[in-house]
Amino acid sequence: MKIGIFDSGIGGLSVYHRARKTLPGADFIYYADEKNVPYGQKPPETVRGYLKDIFGFMLEKDVKAVVVACNTATSVLSKQFRESFSLPIIGMEPAVKKAADLYSAEKKTIVVAATPNTIKGDKLKRLVQRYSEDNDIVLLPMPHLVDFAEKGVFDGEQVREYIKNCLAEVDLSKIGTYVLGCTHFNYFKKIYTDILPHSVHYVDGNEGTVNQLIRVMKLDPFRQGEGKTEFYFSGRKIDAAEKEKIDNCLKLLDEVYNI
Repeated sequence: MKIGIFDSGIGGLSVYHRARKTLPGADFIYYADEKNVPYGQKPPETVRGYLKDIFGFMLEKDVKAVVVACNTATSVLSKQFRESFSLPIIGMEPAVKKAADLYSAEKKTIVVAATPNTIKGDKLKRLVQRYSEDNDIVLLPMPHLVDFAEKGVFDGEQVREYIKNCLAEVDLSKIGTYVLGCTHFNYFKKIYTDILPHSVHYVDGNEGTVNQLIRVMKLDPFRQGEGKTEFYFSGRKIDAAEKEKIDNCLKLLDEVYNI
């Protein structure tokens, strides 16, 4: 049984990385829409057009479920769109609930960093409404962090200044939890730990998404396929240089996994 995972680019590798650790014997198809990345500031109808093509590709590959490893893409998926495809679709959402459940008692600010489309989306608005009564929640748009990730710029003066500027109006001393509301943002955990107080907790939606996949598909982590993965960039198989890029990303995700 093959499971499809896709993102606008390399960000969804953080979800794949978690899935591979949790389901070591599973067979995956990973699709990065590198031709159209980033999605974060594009009109929802444009993004839905990309998604229609990607789901068609996944169906041709006979996957049994699709993980939408992209908060922006999940935010534009309507119920009607989901029901037009005959397979389970596992979406993502910024881990506001997880942050509130785990750390609300600390009475400190929860910062949700995400792309503009995710922040404008109804899904995140509902989450904020649900948990803002007992929590101080700050939404932090970071539209260009995806661009840095896609260029392989995971550290350096330029990206550090960008993150600092995005946080300029936030009282860093009051931050208790930092929600990584875009799968690309996991690559920058080392920078966050240098900029933010050491007491800050970092949460993302990757674990919850993989657990939902296991529940929906009734997967046994110890009884799956051959543990193979096929990688595609916008519908074509990756070449050697792109495989090296993916390997480097997975290595970095290993390094920041426990942050």
